[in-house]
Amino acid sequence: MPRGKQTKGQCVYCGEAKIKSQMTKHLATCQKRQETITRTESKRGISENLYHLRIQDTWGGEFWLDLEMRGSATLKDLDTYLRAIWLECCGHLSQFSINVWQGAEVAKRRRADEIFRPGAELMHIYDFGTSSETRIRVVEVRQGKPTTSHPIALMARNVMPESFCIECQQPAAWLCMECLIEDEVWGALCNEHVATHPHHNYGEPAALVNSPRLGLCGYRGPAEPPY
Repeated sequence: MPRGKQTKGQCVYCGEAKIKSQMTKHLATCQKRQETITRTESKRGISENLYHLRIQDTWGGEFWLDLEMRGSATLKDLDTYLRAIWLECCGHLSQFSINVWQGAEVAKRRRADEIFRPGAELMHIYDFGTSSETRIRVVEVRQGKPTTSHPIALMARNVMPESFCIECQQPAAWLCMECLIEDEVWGALCNEHVATHPHHNYGEPAALVNSPRLGLCGYRGPAEPPY
């Protein structure tokens, strides 16, 4: 996807849009999020460490997530979540490593409490052929009861970056895989021109979805939160 200005994201709790650099501060002060936390603390349950993770694609940074992960959850839980919301296409292998490409591999059975500290970074790689690289940074940790029964809660996510039709410059909804692979052009197409644009190879155009995996391997989405 063409690189552009810093993308905005939307807070899951209140729906407010903020640019990426502002979202961490917003989540710390969001009234709706604080109300959710207060309601949760009044219920039965066990408190544990809850880690605020900033997830973003390594190469562009337009695609990003703010997640809250239980300290008792494992990297396998995080791998499953990233596959569902961003990555899964053909059941490829994946791996976590410390900090950078050459860092030591971290086993997926490890719990968040064993490896996460504020400021710590991990790299997640999905597919060692046509790879997708994701950087994971621990923003902060709080002690409390999880706000969901799931191991991970989505707190904010980037708004889908804009693409414009290569034929008319109107907002696009499709991607021509032939343009991308053969011509190395981001062949975005609007609903009108997708019907007339020549794309004889590589199948039908793919729907534009909110994922950094779009255009790689056999990825077709759906790029939706798994829960």
